[in-house]
Amino acid sequence: MGIFTNIFSRQEKPTVTPTYQMVVSEGNGFFSWNGNLYKSDIIRSIVRTKSSTVGKAVAKHLKKDSVDPDYYMRELLKYPNPLMTGQMLQEKLTSMLELNNNAFAVIVRDSNGLGQAIYPISSATSFEGIIDKQGNVYVRFFMRQGDIYTFRYSDLIHLRKDYTDNEIFGTPINETISALMDVVEASDKGIIKAVQNSNAVRWLLQYNTSSRPEDVTKGAQEFAKAYLSTESESFGVAAVDAKAEAKQVQVNPYVPGKDQLENVTDRIYSLFNINKNILQASYTENQWISFYESQIEPILKQLSDQFTLKLFNPRQRQMGNSIIFESSSMTFASMQTKLSLAKFVEDGIMNANEVRSYFNLSPRDGGDEYVLRKDTERDSEHDDNQKGGGIDEETTN
Repeated sequence: MGIFTNIFSRQEKPTVTPTYQMVVSEGNGFFSWNGNLYKSDIIRSIVRTKSSTVGKAVAKHLKKDSVDPDYYMRELLKYPNPLMTGQMLQEKLTSMLELNNNAFAVIVRDSNGLGQAIYPISSATSFEGIIDKQGNVYVRFFMRQGDIYTFRYSDLIHLRKDYTDNEIFGTPINETISALMDVVEASDKGIIKAVQNSNAVRWLLQYNTSSRPEDVTKGAQEFAKAYLSTESESFGVAAVDAKAEAKQVQVNPYVPGKDQLENVTDRIYSLFNINKNILQASYTENQWISFYESQIEPILKQLSDQFTLKLFNPRQRQMGNSIIFESSSMTFASMQTKLSLAKFVEDGIMNANEVRSYFNLSPRDGGDEYVLRKDTERDSEHDDNQKGGGIDEETTN
């Protein structure tokens, strides 16, 4: 944590927002929001799908609508810190966003204010916002190791979802999902218990005469030791005298129904705006495009806006500097759809290298030029007639 510098030293009585708890991967083993949400197979499959898709986007530095990145910026986007690549940072931020509805990364700057490294803040257990009397915004993080760090909001890349209740942060998902995860946990435990007891047979010794409680207990123990223990010589064969009658009792533990389990799972899927086909990679082309445009593109837009806002000053932005995260739902289109893009090349809508990128092929020389079929060129003679007023008036008289 030595890379983080505590800069908070403010005036008296700053405004402090409520403290928000973050989902961390430590706790008591329960699949609840207060420590181990990510350990749930349902949640992990959802987070993995979204984060891996966002991670495939390529971060680019644009300067006046042309891709001509400065060296420092190209290295920062590709290798934001010594521990991870740009893809890993994007995946980590997306995972944090899905679990907490907030994701943070701190920008480490040099003496000139240029970004040197970007580190995700993933070991914080809670955070709160602070606004001083001058209107400057800070975020204070309470780390898992007990340290407390406060950063200027201008040095934080901040992604958020459900941005409604708080002026700085997205509304955490904790309360919404905790009840659902409790049901999932109870269902899983019920199934495990049912499997463990599925072959269990219980015996009831019914005494025909009155007996002292200690004799009843002793008789049950002797019966179990003599006839139910696998080490007993008479295992599988039971015999009792006239004082007691042995009855077999089959235990049928409660098992949640398929419809109940699917209902809870579907509610979790709906909360994260995803479906089973996307998670199991059995989606159709239209299903993927719908998922991409509704869930992935908004995250990429936030990343682009935050990186542009926090890595460039107003003058640099005015000069056309920006960061975009380039990706497309067409990357996952069917082969038939991709082949149809050839017509776009003929009509000058796309160039050859743009189409080749959808096939994961490297660019070729001359592929950045736009071409037109000869039958789509302008008719210069027709244009001249239009400019001259159309049909010659003398020929009509």
